[in-house]
Amino acid sequence: MTPPSNTVLHNLATQLRIDSVRSTTAAGSGHPTTCLSAADILAVLFFDELRFDPKDPQHPEADRFVLSKGHAAPILYAAWAAAGAFPREEVMQLRKITSDLEGHPTPRLPFVDVATGSLGQGLPAGIGMALNARRISSDYRTYVLLGDGETAEGAVWEAAQVAAHHQLDNLCAITDVNALGQSRSTQWAHDVEAFATRYRAFGWHAITVDGHDIAALRAAFAEARGMTGRPTMIVAKTLKGKGCSIFEGKDNWHGKPLKKGAEADAALAELEAAIIPTSDPAPSILKPASRRSEGALPDFVAAMPAPAYTLGDLVATREAYGTALAALGGLDARVVALDADVKNSTFSDRFEKRFPERFYQMFIAEQVMIGAAMGLASRGAIAFPSSFACFLERGADFIRMAGISMLNIKLCGSHAGVSIGEDGPSQMALEDLSMARGVPNCTVLYPSDAVCAERLVAVAAATPGPVYIRSSRPKTPVIYGNDDVFVAGGSKTLRQSPKDVATVVGAGVTLFEALKAHDILAKAGIAIRVVDAYSIQPIDREGMIAAGNASKGRLITVEDHYAPGGLGDAVSEAVWDQGFSVQRLAVREIPRSGEPDELLERYGISAAAIVRAVKG
Repeated sequence: MTPPSNTVLHNLATQLRIDSVRSTTAAGSGHPTTCLSAADILAVLFFDELRFDPKDPQHPEADRFVLSKGHAAPILYAAWAAAGAFPREEVMQLRKITSDLEGHPTPRLPFVDVATGSLGQGLPAGIGMALNARRISSDYRTYVLLGDGETAEGAVWEAAQVAAHHQLDNLCAITDVNALGQSRSTQWAHDVEAFATRYRAFGWHAITVDGHDIAALRAAFAEARGMTGRPTMIVAKTLKGKGCSIFEGKDNWHGKPLKKGAEADAALAELEAAIIPTSDPAPSILKPASRRSEGALPDFVAAMPAPAYTLGDLVATREAYGTALAALGGLDARVVALDADVKNSTFSDRFEKRFPERFYQMFIAEQVMIGAAMGLASRGAIAFPSSFACFLERGADFIRMAGISMLNIKLCGSHAGVSIGEDGPSQMALEDLSMARGVPNCTVLYPSDAVCAERLVAVAAATPGPVYIRSSRPKTPVIYGNDDVFVAGGSKTLRQSPKDVATVVGAGVTLFEALKAHDILAKAGIAIRVVDAYSIQPIDREGMIAAGNASKGRLITVEDHYAPGGLGDAVSEAVWDQGFSVQRLAVREIPRSGEPDELLERYGISAAAIVRAVKG
């Protein structure tokens, strides 16, 4: 295949600029200037560098491209249109509610792997994609285009050090250094060496280049392809708004389209005049290797080995999580695990011992751990990143974007709630259920014992989309039989009678407080129903209604979590139209350090507190 000439690539870059200006002008919104600065980079990438199939963008052997600076979406759409993915005129549907060409890219489009636009997330996702290539023994490469402004994000540097640690020479990133942010110049403006020096310090191979010099860009990508043992960063000096004198290199044009009429017409005429007449042949897209398939996924729930516990055994659900994760890894090579230096507390090290090649250490960098999980999941892996729940909250924006991306990541947050004891409030993650429940289509599971935990790990693997599993630090007694069944959207009624005066709904450690309260109240001749709401989202609406109807319309929820957004809110939302009363016992102030039992009592979620509420 004959490579395209520099003239052809120059003209393609100009076409991308034209389409970016046309589409943003028609939309009346968007970011044309940041598109124009990157046009030459994308022209070289799409028509000289990437191996992909425009008609099969999810080809497993295709090179991957992540537009980390997602506000440049119009030029991404223009590039895919120019490659033949869809008719070029469709770019004029930009930002319309009837179109998937949204203001920032999402995987509603088949050629978008991860949603971008929350800056700093593209490079962590790219790490996951590069790691996935190793997992499937593929030579596909991953390319990520960043803006210079987003380099201020800490997640970029978390990713930089992790990529170097893993020696990801199949990862090439490009920084579009156009020197202008939204409100002012970026911190290093056009000092490309400042960028390159920093990346070299992080262990990358760094190349500085004129981002509007087609030949220099081609040479830089060729150099990156030849690099071994380290990732490459191409630092490209560009002009924001390149090609249109009205805003080329000028401040205060970020996110401002040209006005329809004379202003846009003049800019388009200027761009069209830049096209060089040529008889050189149009470029051919470099196609990926032949398609491979990993086959159908197993039925994880049915295939998982049964738990092997005895009733009454004391086992922490975090430990059962590790046992189940290792077992799950034996069922399918798509199951991977990621850690942020707490594997011996979350027990994910049990997976590492069996499958070290599918265990990815990110060190204390939770944002890049979640971002890499997103990248892995976008390429077909079933990714289980785990850490202390409070530290996952640091990556809340990544979790939000994973939801927008509709990605198959399975988060596990351990050591949640005041029940962790003496470590104090900074470690207690009393907001994590609220965080996870706030993500549309995110399944939230909260096992109480080891059997439930093992079964729910398999449920998580079998459930499409993001899942959050909350595990606990304390050892709790095994209360379920090894053959018990658990489903997303289910619950278990553990105590009931025809004389129940209230239903107490617990999950995790508070379920055992509810069971203790049941026994105390029974001695006083008061009967209560006890329900394990192990699935918090979706909540078991039918089960909650049935319990309320059987207990005089009185529900009491008890949770080791702050009141907003947790179990109490989930139950209240489930039964809002039934005329029930829902009393919510939850942690309602910033807690202190102390022993777990002391803390449960002090903050009103102990067995004694439940007894008081029932009698109240």
